[in-house]
Amino acid sequence: GSPMSAPAPASAPPVFEGVRHELKRRETTVASVSRLTPHMIRIVVAGEALADFASPAPDDHVKILVPGPGGEPVMREYTPRAFDPAARTLTLDFAVHEAGPATAWALSARPGDPLTVGGPRGSRVLRSPVARWLLIGDETALPAIARRIETLPRAAEVETLVAVPGPADEQVFAGAARVTSRWLHRPAAQATDPGPFLAALADFAPRPGGFVWIAAEAQAARALRAHLLARGQPQAWMKAAGYWVAGKADASVKEIAD
Repeated sequence: GSPMSAPAPASAPPVFEGVRHELKRRETTVASVSRLTPHMIRIVVAGEALADFASPAPDDHVKILVPGPGGEPVMREYTPRAFDPAARTLTLDFAVHEAGPATAWALSARPGDPLTVGGPRGSRVLRSPVARWLLIGDETALPAIARRIETLPRAAEVETLVAVPGPADEQVFAGAARVTSRWLHRPAAQATDPGPFLAALADFAPRPGGFVWIAAEAQAARALRAHLLARGQPQAWMKAAGYWVAGKADASVKEIAD
């Protein structure tokens, strides 16, 4: 049998493979705009340029080009929420928190509007099964969390811990896996504060074969990672990323390490 069919011992950390993609800029057109929740806008773009688009990992990122404050184009990073190769459509979910240029573009986007999409440049693809997941994040992590859950088999156990402004911003995750969702409610203005997460994880205990994935504001993600390490979560069984950096435009931290 292949290595994939044999269950890996719990002591072997998950294997992630780096996959590079040819870097392309693709011209697309907005096909639809909808308000998914009060603080999330879903935009579907379409175009023949997406014919060879590839996004094999749930936490991939594309860059989109939007008008900056002075009209000059600026780049912002977003998770491809879904891709339909047959329809040549790419779904992007925009968290409406700080009023940056990408949020402004999403708020005013209408079908027919152009959007240039670059990447993904590379993907970190999981090559071994993981039995248990703890997915932690803020609004900006929701597309990656939802995508991850959709890829998991029925046997997987998933816990999510996500901070959103209010009950109306909660999402229902689809997929075969067993999911237990915990939601933290706090104003979007307090998205940099790790406090609500740390309180929710005060009694965290690592579980064998359990992988923890964290994506939030960089300093908050760093604080969460440090807390879980201190609680005994093995470093090889955790990934933390800063999907945004407070006070810095177009900044992210792909992987937070010591």
